[in-house]
Amino acid sequence: MNGERSSSGLWRRIASTALVICGLILLGYAGNEYWQMYRSQHEMEIQWQSQMASRTAPERMLSADDLLTKVSIPKISLDAIVVEGASHKQLSIGPGHIVETAMPGERGNAVITAHRDTFFRHIYELNRGDEIIVRRNGQVFYYRVTGKKIVQPEDVSVLKQTSDAQLTLITCYPIWYIGPAPERLVVFSKLIESSNTATSN
Repeated sequence: MNGERSSSGLWRRIASTALVICGLILLGYAGNEYWQMYRSQHEMEIQWQSQMASRTAPERMLSADDLLTKVSIPKISLDAIVVEGASHKQLSIGPGHIVETAMPGERGNAVITAHRDTFFRHIYELNRGDEIIVRRNGQVFYYRVTGKKIVQPEDVSVLKQTSDAQLTLITCYPIWYIGPAPERLVVFSKLIESSNTATSN
């Protein structure tokens, strides 16, 4: 009997130790992912500053493919450099512009997506009338939120092109869902103003 209790206690200690080790590994992985994300954003911010400076030197003009885009949403304190593409690797370092859609500021529907547990964690707080600011190639584009809705992942209607300049933000939903979220949160906005006097931040 004592042997059975001793064996049972040993296995409980082993199981507890294994769970602690697994937890530490997961924390380390998540911490590394966030560190890589912030480091990549910092590096792109430096590139962004360099691009803004290069606008005063015509011989250093960049191609359209090399230009960086920055999205800012004052209400939720978001300020991030956007990457081109929406693969897992690309979304691990920043919001991703879906390349098949219009570029921000151009006529058409520009679509940007990001993970719900990083950059787009708080876009559910956006409401009609809130402002979204996009900076690209020395221009500033001001968008105003027109609405939002929940859709199924296979609903590609939110990617459809439009005759006017719009910006659509997409993330997984529910925001605090544990595991792969079953739906998508979509925030719609429309371009209301643009300016050629971009600032560096």
